[in-house]
Amino acid sequence: MTSGTEKANGTKKVGLMGWLDERLGLEAAFKFAQKKQVPIHKNSVWYYAGGIALMLMVIQFASGILLMVYYVPGLEAAHASILRINSQVDFGWFFRSIHSWGANLLIAVLVGHLFSAYFMKAYRKPREFTWYSGLILLVICLGFGFTGYLLPWDDVSFFATKIGLDIASKMPVFGEAAASLLRGGHNIGQGTLSRFFVIHVALLPLLCLGLMGLHLLFVQMHGMSEPGYFKKLEAAKRTYEKFFPNFFLKDLLVWLLALNGLAALVTLYPWGLGPEADPFGAAPIGIKPEWYFLAPFQFLKLVPPQVGPFEGELFGALLMVLACSGMVIVPFFDKGESAEKAKIATYYGLVLLLGIIAFTIWGALS
Repeated sequence: MTSGTEKANGTKKVGLMGWLDERLGLEAAFKFAQKKQVPIHKNSVWYYAGGIALMLMVIQFASGILLMVYYVPGLEAAHASILRINSQVDFGWFFRSIHSWGANLLIAVLVGHLFSAYFMKAYRKPREFTWYSGLILLVICLGFGFTGYLLPWDDVSFFATKIGLDIASKMPVFGEAAASLLRGGHNIGQGTLSRFFVIHVALLPLLCLGLMGLHLLFVQMHGMSEPGYFKKLEAAKRTYEKFFPNFFLKDLLVWLLALNGLAALVTLYPWGLGPEADPFGAAPIGIKPEWYFLAPFQFLKLVPPQVGPFEGELFGALLMVLACSGMVIVPFFDKGESAEKAKIATYYGLVLLLGIIAFTIWGALS
C-alpha cells in the first residue's frame, strides 16, 4: 500500500492518509489548527488549565470504566468490592487511587480555570455561552464528586453524604423533594446507593460529554479570550503563536507534567478505605466533607439555628446561593462598556475567591 503519495494531477492523497482524509477531513482540521492563534501575555499560563482539565476528565472516564468491572453497588457488597479492588485485583489500588486523586485534582483545576477566565473577562460578548457551559461543567463535576463519594460505602462517606442531603433538604421549594428522591426514601440505604451509582456512571457522564463537546466547540468558534490590557495594545505590539504545532506541543508537555504529579500522589499516598458504614452507628468524631465542600460546610456552622423567621440552615443556604449568583449575572452586568462595572465585577470575584479559600482552610484546620 502506498502512503502519503499524491496523484500527479492534483493534491488528492491516496493510501491510508487519503482514505482517512476523505472521511475525517484531516487536512482541513490541520489547516484550521495551524491558522488558529493563541495570545502571548503575562497571563498566558492560565490557557493551559482547560487542557489539563480535559486530560484529567479522560483519565476519570477511563479509570471509572475499569473500576466498574469489579464494583458491586449493593449494601452487602459495595465495601467488600472496593476492598477487593484495593487488595486482590492486579493494580486495582492504583486505578482506584488514580480515580480518587484525579477527581480532586480535576475540581481544583476547574476552579482555577473558572476564576482565571473570570478575571480575564472571558464571560463578555461573544463568549457568554462558553462561560455558562463552563459553569455547568463545574457543577456537574461537583455532582460527580458528591455521588462518587458514597459508593465505597464506608463510614465517613456515609455520614458525609447524610449531612449533604440534610442540607440540600433545607433548600426552598424543591429541596426536600430532591433530597428524598436522591435518598430513595427517608433514610440512606440501598435505594440511595443505587441512585447515586446510576447518576455517577450514566446520567452525569452523558451530560458531561455533551456539554464538554459544546464548550470545546464554543472555544474553537471564538478563540482564546484576551485580557483587557492586551486588547488595548497596538496591533504591532500584540504577539501571538500558532496553536498547532507551537501551543499544542507546549500543552502536551504540561499534560505530561500534570500526569507525573498525579502518578506521584497515587504512588506516595494511595487512597484509603475506612470501615464499612453502619447506618445505626454513631458518626465519626470530627467528620467533614471533601475539601471542595468544606467552604459551605464551614460557613453553615457559623449560622445560628434560627435567623428571624428562617431556619438557620435555610438562611445560610440562601446566602450562599445569593453570593454565587453573581457568576450567573455577570455577563449581563459587565459588558465591557463601563470601567466602573468592570472594577465592581473584579472586586466581587476577588471577595468570592478569597472567601472560598478562607472558609476551606478554616474548615480543614478546625
